[in-house]
Amino acid sequence: MVSSILFISGPEIVVLLLVALLLFGSKKIPELARGLGKGMREFKKATEDIKKEINEGTKEIKKDINDIKKDI
Repeated sequence: MVSSILFISGPEIVVLLLVALLLFGSKKIPELARGLGKGMREFKKATEDIKKEINEGTKEIKKDINDIKKDI
């Protein structure tokens, strides 16, 4: 089921766009696209922040491990 969702062909995209046009109207679609873009940017920023925190945490742990190795 999931693999079929990932492989959307050209005609399927056209049908989806037509359905969206019918549901939301031509004036609402640009507004929805902007909202989707903002949401994607926020999500990307959040994931980058999480990656940054994880990298900083691992650096501190590695430093602590090296300090312990020196003491031993």
